[in-house]
Order: sequence, then C-alpha cells, then structure tokens
Amino acid sequence: QLQLVESGGGLVQPGGSLRLSCAASGFTLDYYTIGWFRQAPGKEREGVSCISSSGGITNYADSVKGRFTISRDNAKNTVYLQMNSLKPEDTAIYYCAAQRGFTVQAMCVMGTADYWGQGTQVTVSS
Repeated sequence: QLQLVESGGGLVQPGGSLRLSCAASGFTLDYYTIGWFRQAPGKEREGVSCISSSGGITNYADSVKGRFTISRDNAKNTVYLQMNSLKPEDTAIYYCAAQRGFTVQAMCVMGTADYWGQGTQVTVSS
C-alpha cells in the first residue's frame, strides 16, 4: 500500500519547537517534490514549505520564513519539518504530500499532489 504517514505533532507553548516527520511506505520519495501544507479551522489549506527531490531547493511561506526548516533524508525515505518559535497562529493540521515533476514553487502554490498523508495536529497554546 502506497502511503505517507506524518508524525510529531502535539501541543506546545508559544515559542516552543516541534519536528514533524513524513515517512513514505510502498514507494520511494527519491524522485518526488515534497510539500508540507496546513489547514486551520475555517481557513483554506496553505502551502507551508516544499523541497525538491534532491533537497537542494526549498520554498517557504512568508509566515514561516526564518522559523521553519524543511529537510529530507532519502536514505530513510523521510522528510522533516523543524518548527521553531511557534506561534498560536501556527495551530493547524499539518499534511505532507508528494508530487513528481513539479517545482517547489509550483507545488506549494498549487497544492496538488500524487499522494497525501492523513495529517497531524499541531496546537500552539499556553
């Protein structure tokens, strides 16, 4: 079965950190652009960060630049999102997605993907 599984979400205080993981099973992520997206209650889904298949090119939403870092370990078939200096407005369900043939900019803007994970909840609250 081909799937993406996110983990690492939870409840954290403002200013805290979390690291999300996105692991693939049933296929290799080597040739896929990977994106992290989030959706807060009552809001549309937005692209948070995307990374090219080689890991050499990344893209970030303005709201997370300087606080979030996307990375990948193709040997482990896993992509990560390190989130620092978290704010209450970062609260959302975070999804990872995999798409072949898209640039990081296109993927983060268009939000289309061959595969989607089930999502992991991130709550930032005191």
